[in-house]
Amino acid sequence: MQVSVRDNNVEQALRALKKKLQREGVFREMKLKQHFEKPSVKKAREQAEAVRRARKLARKKAQREGAV
Repeated sequence: MQVSVRDNNVEQALRALKKKLQREGVFREMKLKQHFEKPSVKKAREQAEAVRRARKLARKKAQREGAV
């Protein structure tokens, strides 16, 4: 990952880097890897996340169709 510093503005480059890392999910992955997660717990969490994503997608789709 690369961020360019323009006009010696390190703060702006740092903000851009943090935004990229956030989008890539690096912070979330680091937090999950801090402690061991049992396989059963991991599976349950991933299934819950999938359900959450599906509901969110359905909600957005319904909202888009309702607005049109």
